[in-house]
Amino acid sequence: MKPSSEANIQVAATEKLISNLLRTGVFSSAALVLLGTIVTFLRHPAYMRSVDQQHQLTDGRISFPTTLPAIVQGLGHLDGNAVVMAGLLVLIATPILRVAISIVAFLQMRDRVFAAITTLVLLLLVASLSLGRAGG
Repeated sequence: MKPSSEANIQVAATEKLISNLLRTGVFSSAALVLLGTIVTFLRHPAYMRSVDQQHQLTDGRISFPTTLPAIVQGLGHLDGNAVVMAGLLVLIATPILRVAISIVAFLQMRDRVFAAITTLVLLLLVASLSLGRAGG
């Protein structure tokens, strides 16, 4: 087998892995958000009957867990809001994992330029998440 054929096989395998990751991440996120919404409405049936109760969900009177420990604790209590937030975390983590996998793939292909560029992208993603959290 020629080196270019091996490289093409590796690229195809990496593309398939990334495709599966993105698909799984989006579907898992959607499933968690839907499940969390269902759990919330089952545990609080008043949300379905009262407009005032529904407004509590959207006007900030109901607190959602915003830290990882709070989300994990809420998941342990089957809190629908925590399940929704877990789904959103999965959605946020999906493209970040995609970038991390790309770094590994570029390093395996010995493409240092793209590995460096992709590492910079990952650092920018992590920095933006950190600064966004610090900003409130």
